[in-house]
Amino acid sequence: MAELLAYLARELVDDPDAVRVETEERDGALVLVLHVAADDVGKVIGRQGRIARALRTLVRASAAREGRRVLVEIADPDPE
Repeated sequence: MAELLAYLARELVDDPDAVRVETEERDGALVLVLHVAADDVGKVIGRQGRIARALRTLVRASAAREGRRVLVEIADPDPE
């Protein structure tokens, strides 16, 4: 699932080398944290979150086949 998310994100952004996905377990769910370059955050979120919602839907559908619960988070590129 992390590979699927990374592949889809690389196809959307201008800087595919900056894309990485971290995985962590939280409350019985697998959490995929998507990191992209600061200039590409808008591209993976999309207008009114449509792209982000579509990414979450695809990853969730892939996870359902394995019987897992998966959450997708988009990391803040400049945490303060």
